[in-house]
Amino acid sequence: MSCLLAEFDSNGLETGRMSETSKHYLVTGGAGYIGSQTVRLLVREGHRVTVVDNLSTGHAEALPSEVTLVEAALSDGATITKSLDGVDAVLHFAANIEAGESVHDPARFWANNLNGTLSLLNSMQAAGVKKLVFSSTAAVYGEPKENPIAEDNDLLPTNPYGQSKLASEMAIHDYCHAYDMSAICLRYFNAAGAEPGGQHGADHHHKTHLITLCMEAALGRIPKLSIFGTDYPTRDGTAVRDYIHVVDLAAAHIDALRVLGEKGCRKYNLGNGLGYSVKEVVALAKEVTGVDFPTVLTERREGDPAELIASSVRAQSQLHWKPAHAELRKILQDAWDWHSSHPNGYSAE
Repeated sequence: MSCLLAEFDSNGLETGRMSETSKHYLVTGGAGYIGSQTVRLLVREGHRVTVVDNLSTGHAEALPSEVTLVEAALSDGATITKSLDGVDAVLHFAANIEAGESVHDPARFWANNLNGTLSLLNSMQAAGVKKLVFSSTAAVYGEPKENPIAEDNDLLPTNPYGQSKLASEMAIHDYCHAYDMSAICLRYFNAAGAEPGGQHGADHHHKTHLITLCMEAALGRIPKLSIFGTDYPTRDGTAVRDYIHVVDLAAAHIDALRVLGEKGCRKYNLGNGLGYSVKEVVALAKEVTGVDFPTVLTERREGDPAELIASSVRAQSQLHWKPAHAELRKILQDAWDWHSSHPNGYSAE
């Protein structure tokens, strides 16, 4: 069966179409922030999508009606293996992602992130599915010696979140080598923003991401925004991060699926190559929202590197991917459109 693939402009609107063969994809964690955005792109392109999500942090309301939702944990091998029947490739998003929290509760992160990945890989083996796109993280680099960070930089994660993701990458690499699998690990920098139009965006139970917290402060849902650490060796003493629009991240997964095929495991950074300090993000967030929300300076969070900026040269060259929403103002405006129109997220108003 053939379908039509939609192309989108810088505002996320359709501009044209091209034909491609329809596929069946299984997406773990597909009801989450980045996963659901990727699912919506896959559905727009005419693909069949099965989402596996235990809904502990995801939201069924974020999914298109065309999607088949299997509410299950990755540890339920029988259910996952059955769900993989007829699947062409897997996109694996399911994980715990709060780096700071991982320092205080490492058991949960190792169990969910590494054990969940191993269980999925074994289910894929049982079902004969050989293709995987893995949601990884820049946290695998830890405190880098230089920025921008390339994929061959040292891998020295500073928290259990990054360690569990790196261990998952290593397992995927070994499975590819031993079992003729093809995998791509996408190392995200800081995911942010929302789908243009304000209909879908971040709705995290544990709100730890800076831009989400800025929106919460602007809406008066938290009394003040905490700035963790003002003594980093950066231009204004606060941590510097590379923020990438969630729509650009989703598009990279589509690009990765198109080049999967040959045996082996490849890694790609996904970022804009632009670094913004916490103070710079906060100042622009106040400008975009029109709210001068209060802030408080506090101590660093354990495990937070000073600066993380991506080199995405390899992704742009080999995946033919390029971020279309690189401006921080655009990222903040889309986030504000979502949060201001959905102050309770996907919950009933």
